[in-house]
Amino acid sequence: MGFKTGNFPDVDPATFLDRPFLDRIRAMSTHWVDHGFGTPKMVHTIYILKLLFVYIGAGVSIATLTSGLNPIDVGVWWNDPIVYQKLILWTVLLESVGLAGSWGPLAGHFTPMTGGILYWLRPGTIRLPPWPGKVPLTSGDTRTPVDVALYAGLLATLVVSLVLPGVHTASLDAAVADNSGLVRPAAVVPVIVLLIVLGLRDKVIFIAARSEQYLPAMVFFATLPFVDMIIALKLLIVSVWIGAGVSKLGHHFSMVVPPMLSNTPWIPSKAIKRAHYRNFPEDLRPSKAAGGVAHVLGTLVEVATPLVLLFSTNRTVTLIAVVLMVAFHLFILSTFPLAVPLEWNVLFAYASVFLFVGFPTWNGYGLGDMSSPWLTAGVVAALVFFPILGNLRPDLVSFLPSMRQYAGNWASATWAFAPGAEDKLDRFVTRPTKNTRTQLLASYPPEVADVVMHQLLGWRSMHSQGRALLSLMINHLGDDIDTYTLREAEFSCNSLVAFNFGDGHLHNEHLIAALQRRCNFAPGEFVIAWIESQPIHKGVQEYRVIDAALGVIERGTYRVADAVAEQPWLPNGPIPFEVRWTLESDSKETLMQSTPRTESVARP
Repeated sequence: MGFKTGNFPDVDPATFLDRPFLDRIRAMSTHWVDHGFGTPKMVHTIYILKLLFVYIGAGVSIATLTSGLNPIDVGVWWNDPIVYQKLILWTVLLESVGLAGSWGPLAGHFTPMTGGILYWLRPGTIRLPPWPGKVPLTSGDTRTPVDVALYAGLLATLVVSLVLPGVHTASLDAAVADNSGLVRPAAVVPVIVLLIVLGLRDKVIFIAARSEQYLPAMVFFATLPFVDMIIALKLLIVSVWIGAGVSKLGHHFSMVVPPMLSNTPWIPSKAIKRAHYRNFPEDLRPSKAAGGVAHVLGTLVEVATPLVLLFSTNRTVTLIAVVLMVAFHLFILSTFPLAVPLEWNVLFAYASVFLFVGFPTWNGYGLGDMSSPWLTAGVVAALVFFPILGNLRPDLVSFLPSMRQYAGNWASATWAFAPGAEDKLDRFVTRPTKNTRTQLLASYPPEVADVVMHQLLGWRSMHSQGRALLSLMINHLGDDIDTYTLREAEFSCNSLVAFNFGDGHLHNEHLIAALQRRCNFAPGEFVIAWIESQPIHKGVQEYRVIDAALGVIERGTYRVADAVAEQPWLPNGPIPFEVRWTLESDSKETLMQSTPRTESVARP
């Protein structure tokens, strides 16, 4: 892999689409083992420069200079509360604009690299209310001038909260003698209100702003006295860590680690990458080494270390735990995962130091130091409510508020278009860009773009849901799977609504219905296999098959163990499913119920 030249799969682009579909998947998945996405290192360099100059450089400068601090004098401001507050607000601003997570080529944004603001300041683009028709004034799926004004208002209030100098409070001055004040609550409250109102109109913006993590922090900024605020912020970050760690229990996370490490640009050794698979190239299930990396360096660290940080009163133990969590986040950052949450990882690395070294438990910032045990209980209950509900009922809660980041337990989908049908999206959907493949055509010939699009399908096939999604497509398309155009839904969704972070709830039947209203697909032209996340207490996942013209046409479940046991290219055929409902059977039942019948008389 060179600086400007990527590592392209060893296939002939001119004849690639002539191969059977599952042969294509095998070629892509085995290529991924050694090379990942094969991205040129120039792309990683762009991300690093954005991180250093746009996020860290500009963010630290704004947070310090607007607070009367010298950005170069790190020893003075690293534990100043207003700097931490403003870095969170800066992160929310970048996420809301579309310059942080889910940005650039590794998220499917090729031309342009930014989604967010280019979509959300434009009337006529798609919006997705979380409860359409149930919350007043949220119906419809088209962005209006009112939505644009609300979004612009959010950005403006974030800027105002960043540039205003801090205000001193009695609680802060009593706890920290030399300080620069705190962010003004009156400036934070409008941000909170606008995020909630916007979220009811369009869940995409709410999720893109990472509201599940930053909105509670802003509520603490606006409502709590200083010591309570610091302890509540500790509980917030610990709940994020532990929630993510608990969600990694089970089969899914072991399957995340091998393809993630295969995509890591600083691991040049094929031997190291292949060691995370059972028997390359015949068996691409995770090896025991991969399971160890996943559940010792991943799950165990992410559950145990935060508990140490929350309760430790020993300086040395606390420092070791902080170093471990900083290393944890920097390692994730260095792998350049496809949703590229680089800024999030930098912020959490800094937060580990700020909260647990700057305000340690033994200096009066432990759980017992909160002003009321009822307040402690209330904060804990609020923070764990959505993670608990989301793990028990993933259909009700997005996987991000469920705190299942990178657990591998995602709602996912694969899209299938009849020949030529995908072009309708480019023709009829209002947006500032085009389909992912169309974006690639600006730099690559069509046959090369087709191979790149299959690389995304190959990546998905290496996860448990990929096996199930492809199995559903085989069942419903039959031999036509070789001629249909299949797409990884996460990237397609990104091109349509500006953002996706692995959240299948952003491209469920509500988005499909919005696309159908615009494109008027005929039955069979656009078929979707969609899978819900696995509940923590069940061994099955629910699926839906959707025809854009007909709606949901089948529902059922499959055993996670069956998907985990298969290879990405399904050499043994589709995994088994338990079909619980089909549109055809429902139509037959309705027809029978509506048909007049002659009553029979019982005879001896």
